Amino acid sequence: MLKLFPAVDVLGGKAVRLYQGDYNRETVYANRPLDAAKRFFDEGGEFLHAVDLDGAKAGKPVNDKEIGEMIRFSGMKTEVGGGVRTEDDIKKYLDMGAFRVILGTAALENIDFLSKMAQTYKDRIAVGVDAKNGMVATRGWLDVSDVDAFEFLKAVRDLGVKGVIYTDISRDGAMQGTNIEAYKRLKTIEGLDVVASGGICRYDEIITLNKMGVYGAILGKALYTGAINLKQALSALSEGIC
Repeated sequence: MLKLFPAVDVLGGKAVRLYQGDYNRETVYANRPLDAAKRFFDEGGEFLHAVDLDGAKAGKPVNDKEIGEMIRFSGMKTEVGGGVRTEDDIKKYLDMGAFRVILGTAALENIDFLSKMAQTYKDRIAVGVDAKNGMVATRGWLDVSDVDAFEFLKAVRDLGVKGVIYTDISRDGAMQGTNIEAYKRLKTIEGLDVVASGGICRYDEIITLNKMGVYGAILGKALYTGAINLKQALSALSEGIC
C-alpha cells in the first residue's frame, strides 16, 4: 500500500512551503515545525518527510535543532534531507533517530561518496532527485545540471540504493497535479522504491499512484491548504478504496 509522507520544510526555523522551489515565494504555515508534525501525527500519520531548506542552500545542516525535535517528538518515522553532505551529517540524523537520510546534491556531485554511504548504511540512505525539465537540480534547486534524471536514477539503483524521492520542481507547490507520466516511466526501472513528490493535490492522484505500485507519496501544500485531509486519505487507502 502507498505510504503517505506529510512534508515539513524548514526555513528560518519555521515550517513553510515554497512555490516551485523559489526561496522568495514562501508561505509560513507554523512558527514551530514540531507543531505541524504533531498535527499530522494526530491525523494518523506514520511517516514524515522533513527538509532543511536553509541547509540545502548552505550545504550543511542549519535547522537541525528543529528537525531533531520532529524526529524525537513527532511520533512518526522521519526521513530527513537538505544540506546533508558528509558522513557526520548522516550519523547526526541517524543518531537522532531518523528513519532514513536523503542525499541529493552530494549524491550527484560525489558518486563515490554515495556508493560508500549506500554500502555502509544500506536502506537508511535514500536519494532525492529533483528534476527541472528532466534534468537533476541541486543546491536547494538553485543549480540545474546537465544530468538526465532518469539515467541518474538507473546509476543510483546500480549502486545498491533502493529508496528514491523524485520531485518535478515545476509541479511543487503549484497545486496543479503531479507528473503521473514521470512515475509511470520510473516504475520501469526495476529495484527502486519510488516516492512521488511535487504537486499532489487530489485524492484521485493518490489512487492512481497506489494502483501503479508506487512506494510512497509526499504531501505538502495540499495538506496545509485542506485540499487533502491526511486522515481521509489514509482511511481510503486502508479500506482498499484506493
